[in-house]
Amino acid sequence: MRRTDRRLTQRIAACATPGVHRTLSAVEECAESTKLWCGAAAVMAAAGGRRGRRAAGSGLAALIVAQLVSNGLCKQLSDRPRPPKEWIPHDEVEDRPESSSFPSGHTAAAAAFTAAVLPAFPPAGFLCTVPAALVAFERVQSGAHYPSDVAAGAAIGLAAAWFVRRSPRLAVRWLLP
Repeated sequence: MRRTDRRLTQRIAACATPGVHRTLSAVEECAESTKLWCGAAAVMAAAGGRRGRRAAGSGLAALIVAQLVSNGLCKQLSDRPRPPKEWIPHDEVEDRPESSSFPSGHTAAAAAFTAAVLPAFPPAGFLCTVPAALVAFERVQSGAHYPSDVAAGAAIGLAAAWFVRRSPRLAVRWLLP
């Protein structure tokens, strides 16, 4: 796993042109502290009617669950260091968090929000897939995460979206056997 992580990290970090690097940095900055997803939810709630409000609520609920699991639980239990600086051929590697690398909280939030919005409001969900994919790619390209951290974050996000979507039915089954 470490060999695959190293090989993929080095390839992805080396492939970005200055324009791609600037674009990825801008997307990551927007996604920092979930600003991008909260903004998308606000637009959906304001312009999407009842369907938009429902999708926004589902997206934010899934995002919260994903953040609690990834940042509140997994990062506290894991003490994985960030990828070595010598693997990253650009200076963005100097601006990385001190927290555990595993899993990617940015990716967990992006995947959770997008996966929860998609079934509730497909046009908005499809629009969210582009920045979500860019966030995941940027986390490896910048040297902040290994590809396996990003994959784990995506899995947490998808599970959070599934949980939020299923939780009303699960609660009914639990309360009314």
